[in-house]
Amino acid sequence: MNVTTMTSKPALLQPRRLIGLALLAALIAPGLPQAHAKAAGSLNLYTARHYSSDDALYEKFTKATGIKVNVVSAGDEALLQRIKSEGAASPGDVLLLADASRLFAAEQDGLFQATPSKTLENAIPANLRSGNLWFGLTTRARVLVIDPARVKPESVKTYSNLASPALKGLVCTRTAAHPYMISLIASQAAHNGADKAEAWAKGVVANLARKPKGGDTDQIKAVASGECGVAVSNSYYYARLMRSTKPEDKAVVAKTKLVWPDQAGRGAHINVSGGGTLKNAPNKDNARKFLEFLASKETQADFANGNNEWPVVAGVKTDNPALASLGEFKRDPQAIADFAKQIRTAQQIADKTGWK
Repeated sequence: MNVTTMTSKPALLQPRRLIGLALLAALIAPGLPQAHAKAAGSLNLYTARHYSSDDALYEKFTKATGIKVNVVSAGDEALLQRIKSEGAASPGDVLLLADASRLFAAEQDGLFQATPSKTLENAIPANLRSGNLWFGLTTRARVLVIDPARVKPESVKTYSNLASPALKGLVCTRTAAHPYMISLIASQAAHNGADKAEAWAKGVVANLARKPKGGDTDQIKAVASGECGVAVSNSYYYARLMRSTKPEDKAVVAKTKLVWPDQAGRGAHINVSGGGTLKNAPNKDNARKFLEFLASKETQADFANGNNEWPVVAGVKTDNPALASLGEFKRDPQAIADFAKQIRTAQQIADKTGWK
């Protein structure tokens, strides 16, 4: 497998008007040779996922099909800027992104083309894809992690509880500018309307124990250290700590407890990693084959076992004791594409409430 890693730089994240010829050259140079992009038996993958377990999957695909996978890895925003800059000359075939908000942004920018496939439509539930433009390939839940010595599980039964005055000075989250948080706010807006979502966000901000910083693992560790009483995190970060052999990670798990929100109501907020065929894909038949491979039961099990995410395909058997030990929980059946449509509203709410 030919792997090309592109490191995101600040310039890549600037508005489009700042992307000049020099930056365009820099974007294209480290990637895939356009003159040979349509070489027989190749697939050009742009991915914002950065897990070694994914690399193993690409190797399996090559062994199974003979199709060589050329990988460009970067942050989601950097990849979106790159594809737009490359335009019709883009060699990219498939784009994988780690959040519904980013997938929706790519859809709105017209970066995907339809992937007609009965295999994908039959395997992936309609609420976990956007028609046949992009497909959820793994799921995760947005959960709450508490210090049970300071915050009782019954006081954080719902996401709404995060705005309760009883949690003043106890809540930790990453910045609301991050897609994981934006998607949760968007889900609140989709369920409850923009006004109620804004009031909720204002309450959460009032309860913050510190200025948002770091990733989800940092939030969990802040709970264990006593800096926070409750944190918001994706489920797989907690499972990753559970599987760690490091004594310090085991200590974090021992001091904390995972809580599934809204189990008496609509269920825990679900998000996806997913992808689709790019608009100007030179190898679109191979792109379809690759997406179908990612939706196969074997690959779905590998996703769960490798990165502690749940399969999107029903009936897949997994071998991940950490995930299994978390138990069954009620999931919000909300269509991913529906809350993704509220992303702009969510961004406005984050700005208005000062959730920076």
